[in-house]
Amino acid sequence: MVLLLVLLYLFFLSISLMGASFKFFGHGFAERLLTTTANPFVGLFIGVLATSVVQSSSTVTAMTVGLVAGGALDVQGAIPIIIGSNLGTSVTNTLVSVGHISRPEEFKRAFAAATVHDFFNLILVVVFFPLQLFTNVLGHASSVLSEVLRELGGLQLVNPIKTIVEPAVKVIGRGTSESGAVMLLIAVALLFLSLRYLVVVLKSLVIGRIGRFFNQILFRTAPRALVLGVVTTIAVQSSSITTSLAVPLAGAGILSLMQIFPFTLGANIGTTITAMLASLVTGNPAAVTVAFAHLLLNLFGVVLVWPIRRVPVTMAEVLAEWSLKSRLVPLLHVGMTFFLLPLVLIYLTR
Repeated sequence: MVLLLVLLYLFFLSISLMGASFKFFGHGFAERLLTTTANPFVGLFIGVLATSVVQSSSTVTAMTVGLVAGGALDVQGAIPIIIGSNLGTSVTNTLVSVGHISRPEEFKRAFAAATVHDFFNLILVVVFFPLQLFTNVLGHASSVLSEVLRELGGLQLVNPIKTIVEPAVKVIGRGTSESGAVMLLIAVALLFLSLRYLVVVLKSLVIGRIGRFFNQILFRTAPRALVLGVVTTIAVQSSSITTSLAVPLAGAGILSLMQIFPFTLGANIGTTITAMLASLVTGNPAAVTVAFAHLLLNLFGVVLVWPIRRVPVTMAEVLAEWSLKSRLVPLLHVGMTFFLLPLVLIYLTR
């Protein structure tokens, strides 16, 4: 159990360090991108790209809320960014799954568990972006909620993961002179190391009570898994960490894809808490409206996709099968979906 806790710490540290390294690479770049969104298509693709660069939808959505509160963005311009950010956040657990690539069957399970998140969010983009574009459905619905809560303030939640790993991230940052490239290399090394042995430890524990605990208690029913995803993500304030944690569980064969899917949906809902708190602190109705738009996007998404859940699950399974035939498939998927295509489309639609 001690070894498991150490490996989990290294795992969380690697993800936090990865996010910190990307912020050194592109945080300012992301902020400049967010202020150039007159075209809703550009806003959508910038949301995807900025979140992929910063590795945190919480950062991008909170930044967007701040820009709206400051008058740099209006609600109409901000909501497409939120929709794009919702897709971009799934890049982290997809990258985490690539850590299993040297072990085919384990990788197949892990990659499917990661990309089911991608496909869920892609469905939301395909459905809700046109709806938003032509009807402003998210803007209207979230405006009603923001009016109700206009006078409320915000509370700062304690982030236990950040509290635990932040000192180590700072030490590594100082030790590397805050070099984004070196920090990223260390993060990737820690990620692969922790994943390699985390799967081994989890496999040994699944025989005993831990396996029964996951299957019979935490993930026994879909609603329970969904609530667990919400609560866990609110607790750690990062859907990237929550969904990435499920990847090695899938790789080890502890959880099935159908068990992980509702957990992923819950994580998507839970990740909206950061922007919500940021907006409530500003007291700006427009900022609150944007934060509620993020929440409603994911709530509406669950209602829409759950009855057709076999669609994203099957898509993830098919892509995982293809990835076994060619190891270029996962790399192309990540590169094209989260970086190259958004860059090209931003250029073409500006």
